[in-house]
Amino acid sequence: MTTPSSSTPDKALQRVLKISRLNGWSVVSFAGFCTLITVLLGDVTGIVVGLMVIVAGIMEVRGNRMLRRRDANGMVWLIRAQLFLLGVILIYGASRIVSFGGERGVESLSPDMRNVLKQLDIQPNEIVTLLRKIVWIFYGAVMGATCIYQGGLAFYYGRRKALVEQALVIPPSFESKNA
Repeated sequence: MTTPSSSTPDKALQRVLKISRLNGWSVVSFAGFCTLITVLLGDVTGIVVGLMVIVAGIMEVRGNRMLRRRDANGMVWLIRAQLFLLGVILIYGASRIVSFGGERGVESLSPDMRNVLKQLDIQPNEIVTLLRKIVWIFYGAVMGATCIYQGGLAFYYGRRKALVEQALVIPPSFESKNA
């Protein structure tokens, strides 16, 4: 596997450390906030998924800390964190699409809402079709973005693995100690 010739091992290590620290803590923070909301709403599935996403962020933070201690196994943790998060989001998104139950929502419409739909000349079943499309588009977009971002980040870490490992073998330069 070739690596870009313009990147030195020291620069690659510093870049990976910067990206993984920012990304790991961002995932932990955002997932923690979202999990707190799902706790308040009592959404058990959301809580479980949120906790799994937090675990992925913690995995990345751990990989970052391992690299800072000059342990090359940190790269494995960074890559696995991305793949784990990718799997969690793909499974969650697919389960939301498959379990969409818009028909139940139509049955529970209030009489006032049914009157509004009638005034707008919209059949309740048309709402189900629209909602189904919205669910497909939303979760499809989330899953697609996750494939691009997490998959891309796993690929990036994988491409930098040899350079980072090389940087960890070489004593750190004066510049990288101050970075």
